[in-house]
Amino acid sequence: MDEREFFTEATEQRTHTLTCPKCGQAGEYRVTWVVRRKRAQLPRHADERDRARFAKAQSYMVRRDDKLSCTNVRCRKPFEITGLQTLAFLTD
Repeated sequence: MDEREFFTEATEQRTHTLTCPKCGQAGEYRVTWVVRRKRAQLPRHADERDRARFAKAQSYMVRRDDKLSCTNVRCRKPFEITGLQTLAFLTD
């Protein structure tokens, strides 16, 4: 059984405060995340090994955006997101 069958997947945008490394101005940026939430039940065609993997599975989200453009009108340069994790576990 594939791991994708344990989760429901959705795309969300969350707001984070980031600082542009070029101009040094902080701003609110919308970052896209892929959120994978653990299903309430295991699929019916699962065996014992799949049950063990499902018990250990945990909801998490993965950052989709790697670069953003500065919101400062004078700068507008793209920068990489370095101060934000790429993977975050969710507490339900």
